Amino acid sequence: MTTAAPGDTVRIHYSGRLTDGTQFDSSEGKAPLEFKLGEGQVIKGLEQHVAGMETGAKSTVTIPVAEAYGPRRDDAIQQLDREKVPSGIDLEVGTQLQARTADGGMLPITVVGVDEQSVTVDANHPLAGKDLVFDVELVEVVKAA
Repeated sequence: MTTAAPGDTVRIHYSGRLTDGTQFDSSEGKAPLEFKLGEGQVIKGLEQHVAGMETGAKSTVTIPVAEAYGPRRDDAIQQLDREKVPSGIDLEVGTQLQARTADGGMLPITVVGVDEQSVTVDANHPLAGKDLVFDVELVEVVKAA
């Protein structure tokens, strides 16, 4: 059996859920998720768990907040003047928007409040502040050259 190591490209099937059992994502019915170990393409805890697994192995791991999307941050919630939001955008609670960061990158934000004068947005990842549980099957390892 081939063991996954940093630098290898891996393909996994997975199911992700919260500790209360609520499923938030799955590769069921899709191609396996592919990523290169050690490149930070997936959350830290999942990457660490897959490293050392053998092809064909199945396991379950609980990933604590710090190794998932981190804690929720109050400073990631901001109130904006409604007139600063471009017209034509449907503003209601739950609307997903993109904001440009100071360095030119894009940041996904979610509308969490709207009134006549302001819009409240949350830049926290929806899974921030939560421990995550993953069922993982390592389907394939492509060894680094």
